[in-house]
Amino acid sequence: MARDACVVVATAGLWWLERRSSGSTGSSAWAIGTAAGMSAAVVGFLIHEWGHLAGALLAKSRVHYPNRLLAPLLFHFDSASNDKRQFLWMSYGGYLASAVGVALIASLAPLDAWSGRLALGLAGLGLVVTFVAEVPITVRVLRGSPLPTGYAYGPPRT
Repeated sequence: MARDACVVVATAGLWWLERRSSGSTGSSAWAIGTAAGMSAAVVGFLIHEWGHLAGALLAKSRVHYPNRLLAPLLFHFDSASNDKRQFLWMSYGGYLASAVGVALIASLAPLDAWSGRLALGLAGLGLVVTFVAEVPITVRVLRGSPLPTGYAYGPPRT
């Protein structure tokens, strides 16, 4: 949680720096704006992942947390210990959080600045990736397929 809070604070700091450097041209202003936009997209991804975790925990799912700070996933859903209902709650939590995350980016990001436009574009790309990578799995499970058993669906591998 502390890692993700640091990402949010860093993003706010980058937006502040971009506003302070508004009007200036050059590579440093562009780099700050690019970093701010990309970090806002990372915040959107983190919101999505926290939504998955919230859905899983609300359904009383068994989850495993990574054993290192910079792990790519916030948690692993244990398909061997959980049922279809728990999987669907976990899935829907991420989708709902994605909608909230995009709405937050659209309302809070400085859309008149490069960082805001980049953040919104990357958040939109994240929604496309979610629809391509995650929604089909959810639909298959909803239709009766077994729960997935890949990397994210069991204890973390060391």
